[in-house]
Amino acid sequence: MNALDFKLEYQQNNDKSSITMPVVIVAAGSSLRMQGINKQLVTLCGVPAIAHTLMAFQQSQYISQIILVTKKEFIADMQSLATKYAVTKLTDIVAGGDSRCKSVLNGLECVKNNKYVMIHDGARPLVTEIIIESVYNKIMNNDCVIPVVPVKDTVKEVVNKTVVKTLNRDVIMSVQTPQAVNLSKYFSAINGADLTAFTDDASIMESCGFKVVTVDGDYENIKITTPEDVVIAEYYLEKRGEE
Repeated sequence: MNALDFKLEYQQNNDKSSITMPVVIVAAGSSLRMQGINKQLVTLCGVPAIAHTLMAFQQSQYISQIILVTKKEFIADMQSLATKYAVTKLTDIVAGGDSRCKSVLNGLECVKNNKYVMIHDGARPLVTEIIIESVYNKIMNNDCVIPVVPVKDTVKEVVNKTVVKTLNRDVIMSVQTPQAVNLSKYFSAINGADLTAFTDDASIMESCGFKVVTVDGDYENIKITTPEDVVIAEYYLEKRGEE
């Protein structure tokens, strides 16, 4: 094990009565648009954002194992949060790479003997069991599954600040996580790929011709990217009664 990795002494869910799968939660981003605030540790209704994310998968009946990928300097902080919030499915905390895809690969090194895996943004703390269940059910017969929501605004293709054309809003979707992949096909797709060229896992699968299917996402499943998103996330949490 890498010296920067942290192996947790928590018991993995080994219940074989139902098929469950691991999730790799990627929380190793730079938070550049958060004005110096670590978006993983920013508090939402008094609880760190990453703790909300971890607990969503901790409580899911479809998840057997949680692997968290973070910056090396935050590994100890994440371990303390896992202990504080009793995230017993968290088995590994590993250091991220120099791109999102490389961070995912670092997390996948801890996945053993699983056909499918979910991959989720740590900065999406409002993910629901309904979304997790939808992704879980769909991946069983597919290569890759992603949750999406229709875009609400008119969308235009712009080059050099000049509108080239107006795109058909009816066929354009905003993509969320968790995304699920057939693990062997995912590894086949990344073999020899430029890992800096992709912004999500579905893009990697698409590039090699694997079929990517969608399920309904949720407009509340936002990604914490700017300080304004913190206010929105807290509003949604309070509306759910999670003060």
